Order: sequence, then C-alpha cells, then structure tokens
Amino acid sequence: MSKTDMIPDGTMASPYRPPLGQVLETLGSHVLSAAYVHDVNAPIGEPVVHDPDDQLDDGPACVLLAVGARPSSPETRDLVLQAAARNYHAVVVKDRGAELGELIATAREAGVSLLVASTGVPWRQLDALLTAAISGPGAATAPYSSVGMGDLFALANAIATTIGGATCIEDVQGNVLAYSNLPGQEIDEIRKQGILGRKTPRRPTNRLEYSRVFRAKGPVRFASLGPGHMPRLSTAVRAGAQLLGFIWVLDGAPPVVPGAMRLLQDAARIAAPHILRARNPSEPQRWQRAETLRALLAGDISESAAAARLGLPPTSRVAIMAFAPAQPLSELGASVTTVVDLVSLACEAWNPQAVCTTSWSAVYALIPVPDNTPSARLVRFATEAAESVHKSAGIRMYVGVGPVANRLEEVPKSCRLADRVVRVLAETEGDAVRVATDEQVRSRIALLELADREDATTDRLLAPVRRMLEHDAMHASMHTRSLLSYLDAFGEAGKAAAELSIHENTLRYRIRRLQELFGVNLADPTERLVIWLQLRLLRVRGEISPDARRELLGEYKSSEAETVSDQRSPVPGDNGAVTP
Repeated sequence: MSKTDMIPDGTMASPYRPPLGQVLETLGSHVLSAAYVHDVNAPIGEPVVHDPDDQLDDGPACVLLAVGARPSSPETRDLVLQAAARNYHAVVVKDRGAELGELIATAREAGVSLLVASTGVPWRQLDALLTAAISGPGAATAPYSSVGMGDLFALANAIATTIGGATCIEDVQGNVLAYSNLPGQEIDEIRKQGILGRKTPRRPTNRLEYSRVFRAKGPVRFASLGPGHMPRLSTAVRAGAQLLGFIWVLDGAPPVVPGAMRLLQDAARIAAPHILRARNPSEPQRWQRAETLRALLAGDISESAAAARLGLPPTSRVAIMAFAPAQPLSELGASVTTVVDLVSLACEAWNPQAVCTTSWSAVYALIPVPDNTPSARLVRFATEAAESVHKSAGIRMYVGVGPVANRLEEVPKSCRLADRVVRVLAETEGDAVRVATDEQVRSRIALLELADREDATTDRLLAPVRRMLEHDAMHASMHTRSLLSYLDAFGEAGKAAAELSIHENTLRYRIRRLQELFGVNLADPTERLVIWLQLRLLRVRGEISPDARRELLGEYKSSEAETVSDQRSPVPGDNGAVTP
C-alpha cells in the first residue's frame, strides 16, 4: 500500500504522491518513457501489477503495470479504457518494437497516460524502481529512511553505516559521484587519490577488476594487492540491463559486518533510483531526448514513441554518426563532457533537431538529412566536427557515417554500420582525423562481418594455415605475417618486402620455405584465395599483428646471403604478381 504518515492528532496523512513528470525524470527514458502524457502534474500512486487473466480492481492515482499485454491487441486497448474508468493515472506496457499509434489514441480518448517500459528492465525490477521513485522521505528501511532521493553523499554514508566500511559510489566511467566520511572508518591511498581526483586512479588491475564486477551476478570481494591497498567489496548498480554505476566498500579497520555481501546487494537495489535521480541534469528536455536516442539505437523503443519524444516525424530521413575517440571514453575522464558538448554543438548547428548520446565507446549523433543531400556533404560535416574536437580538446577522433535512414525504425541498422566503420578506421594508421561512410569501406566491413560469424575459428582453418600459426607461436617466427603481406600485395614481392622492411629476396625465400614447410600450394588459385581470406580474418580479429614493421632478431640469419644468388628463382605463382 502507499506510504502514509501519522500526524499528531492520531489521524493518517494523505499518501505521498509525486507528479508524473518527476517520476519520469527520476527513472529516465531508458527505464520508462512516455508515449502519451495526459497530465504531467498528475499525482502518481503505487504500481499495481496486473495479470491479464485477473479482474482489474480500482486504483485511484495508481500506475497499472500491464504484464504480458500486446500493444496491438484489442484486449490491451480495452485494458487502457478500464484503467481510466477505475481512476488509474498511468498504464505501463512494453512495446517490443510494435507500433503504438492505436494504443496512444485510446489512451488520449480515455484520458490516461501511456508509458513504455524498456524491454531490458524486468517487470519485478520496474515495480521496485517505481515504488522507490514514488516513495517519500521515510519510506525506505533504516538507515536509508533519511536519505533524500538523489542525495548520493547521504546514501554513501548510509551504506557505510550499514556495512561498516568506507563507501564510494562511481558512475560507469569510474568518476567518483559520492563518498562516505564517517569518523573511524579508514581509507587507503587509492581511495584518497580517487576522492581528490574525483576519479578512480589508473592501475594495471583496473580493467580486470571492473570487468569482473560488471559480469558478476552479485557483489564481488577483492583481496588486498599489497601495501596501500585494502581489501574491498564491490557491486554493479543496474536498472534492468542498463549499467548505472558501481559501489565500492573498503574492508579495513574496523572490518565490515557479517553478511556484508548480502547487505551490499540490497544497497545496490536501493541505490538505483538515487543514481537515476542524480543523473537528472539542468536541461531535462535535452537529457530526455538523449536517453530516447539511446533507447532507439538499442531497439528498445518503438518508432512512434521515439518520434513523439524526439519531436520528429516517423518518416524523417536521418543519418547516424559514431564519433569515437582513439582512446576509450572511460579513460578520458572529464574530457568526455568536452567531447559530447563539442559534437552536440556542431550537430545542432547543422540542424537544431539533431540529438546526441553517449555509450561506453562513442558519442552517437542523429542528424536530420534533407532530401538529395550527397554523402560527400555528410562526410565534410563529420570531418569538420571531428577537427573541432581535435583542435579544442586535443583528442583524436574516428567518425563512422552510417547509411541515411529513411525512417526512424531504420536507425538501429544505420548505427550498427556506423560502428563497423569506426572499427575499420581504428585499424588503419594515418592522420589524426579519420572519417568514412559505410560505402567507402564496404569490403572491410564485409570482412568484419565474416570475422564476427567466427568463420576463422581454429577448427575451420586449412591445415597449412593452422600449422603456420602453431609454428609462429612456438618459434616466434613471421610466416603468417609474411604470407599475408605477400598476398595483400597481389604477389608483388618488392611491395610486400617494403611493407615488412626486409629485402625482396628475403621475402621470396620465406615464401618458398613456408610452401615447403607447411604444404601451402600457391599455384592453386582456390587455395590461394581461401588462405588469404582466412589470414585477413585472423588479422581483423587481432590474432595476426597489423604492425608491418616488426622484425625479429635472429630470424633467417643467413637468408640474405642465401638469397642473393637465388634472385632469379621464382616462387611458384610469382612472376611479379599473383596469377589471376
């Protein structure tokens, strides 16, 4: 039931019911978005989980969670009408990509708000998040009862009191959002540096530790790694599949209480709505559009709902651009904000309806594209935006321009291709600014897709390729790298040798020797093609170094001397170029 308070004369006060707009801002559109808002100031009561086979009871001001309801079915439209008749103020559905036009019309006619839950948030967790978001002060279990919604410093102190160790709350990039300051709880040097720098200090074990916490289903305990490093507990804070941040608790002097792991798991659940509330920026409309774009890129929101929240027609022609720094966003610290601001500024100058959002690795921009806009103009715009970031912040950028989407439902596909363009560009050495469309690097994207399908797994490699890889791994030789360069150069030994920084005759000798050692038949055009393709896929997957200038000391010590007199001896299939 809704929370009520006892007032001095012994009667019960009215339950605390925040306005709908506040609840939506607290949770964010990646948890709960609005397809239709009847009254943004309508008070919101407790959530009610509805089973389709059960009769709907009265729910004054409540939120109806329509579990299992299909947006396109007549039964769901009837349920919305019943909810309005029984005084519910909002109905929540999961659209799962379905169109909501008819359901929105029904909600508008009935006079009830229609909300859409992210498919990645289980109904049970949505119920808990909504309950926390609508609860007033004192609704949580002590010592969390005194923590105001979104007050992360008070929350950190409450966690430290409950578990018995100094506590730090971080965002997904390791930035310190809040920390406890209770007397008598020790902190180590790493925590001191994190508090002073407002970010986790860089250490060799950071990536491994964060990955372990991210993948775990609950809290993780870490032992001390040496002087200046206390044992610690950590857990991820999530809203459904959306990672919100991390909680770290030091296990020092005094030690944490018995059952600390269970208590930390409870704290993560309580922390989710607080972090969501704290993320609410000073420009809520801009933030909500960014969160809507994030959901659209992930395919977690229908076209009609996204169009309503972005203020764009469903049939809008838009381009998705992925702006990826050469180093991960998680390592840029405060510079991430600069990158986002500069990209947003450039995109909004192109079109005021442009919108940007961030992920772990990139800043994504959705920009409306007028009819008949040539791709060269999009590339020029992206180049200018990347150059602006490079000049202002000194950050090297790769920009992938996805194909123009003719309507919003095509945006996720455009985003996937923009991501692949960035991957291709990141593997290519060159200037500080790199920009390309998917069409410009389509053959390399095709290789990435083959690699992602695992067509170069060990059990599918030709025997000669497998033997070469095993020999190179055992003897630190470069047979696979040499053969790949030779085939990439279409059999031009001089060009391949220059890439490898070796003499042309040395390369000819290597190619002849690897055919003898591993049974490679370069005279067979089919085998030549398959070997080349498998080696390229292995390089795309990072199993063959792209560094063409690496040379191993001591390899083929006398090869130069041996091959000088062999200069005219052809490699099978080598007469200056690979035989077509």
